[in-house]
Amino acid sequence: MQRRTRFTALGLMIGAFLLLTAARLNAQVQTETDTTAGKATKTVQVEKGEVLVVQGNDLIVKMADGTIRHFPNVPESARVMVDGQSLGIHDLKPGMHLQRTITTTTTPKVITTTKSVTGTVVQVTPPLAVTLRLEDNSVQRFNIPSGQRFNIDGQNLDAFGLRPGMRVSATKVVEEPVTSVSVQRMTTGTMPPPPPPPADVPVLVAVVVPVAAPAPAPAGAPAEAPPAKLPKTASLIPLMGALGVLFCCLALGLAIIRRIRTV
Repeated sequence: MQRRTRFTALGLMIGAFLLLTAARLNAQVQTETDTTAGKATKTVQVEKGEVLVVQGNDLIVKMADGTIRHFPNVPESARVMVDGQSLGIHDLKPGMHLQRTITTTTTPKVITTTKSVTGTVVQVTPPLAVTLRLEDNSVQRFNIPSGQRFNIDGQNLDAFGLRPGMRVSATKVVEEPVTSVSVQRMTTGTMPPPPPPPADVPVLVAVVVPVAAPAPAPAGAPAEAPPAKLPKTASLIPLMGALGVLFCCLALGLAIIRRIRTV
């Protein structure tokens, strides 16, 4: 336990020493950075295509030039503006037309870094290095850049003019040209066209054909004769004969009944 405590305390002391050393160096060597931007140039690229397949996060698009492009693993954050609505990859449908506008802005910049230090020369190894005693009485060795000049009592000297005990001020200016490039992508789209109307289906239409009435007979023409009637061939004689036979049978029956009763 005590050993672990010692290691912890030692680590804290080393950390504090490093922080103090860094603070001292920053306090003695002053650095200033300035950025100057030039005229920016923009290029606009427009890509058009038609959605063919949407499967999960994979998108296959037929470009305007006829080539087929596969966009794998389209992120969920990618959005497409369609008719004022923000759609994701899962909202895209085959047949939709997409247009992606890529705007690239290129801005030239110059970063100027100025470092300055003031101290007393302790040792010099021209033209490579110089050791200075700084204002906080710390000693630090500096590499001398090629062409570096030193200000000594108003005189501008190189490294070979330095002597121990001289109080010098040195300033290093470095200009670094850089290019800043920003790319902005905006994708818009339109819904697929509506499906074509169904093919015409023949429909049966009933047509009433009027039947013409017979034309009236012209005046003076003989009237059409009425149809002939069947001749009357029936007679009442058979009926009267049948009734006579019936009455005779009835009389005969009554006579037989009377005779039976008499006996």
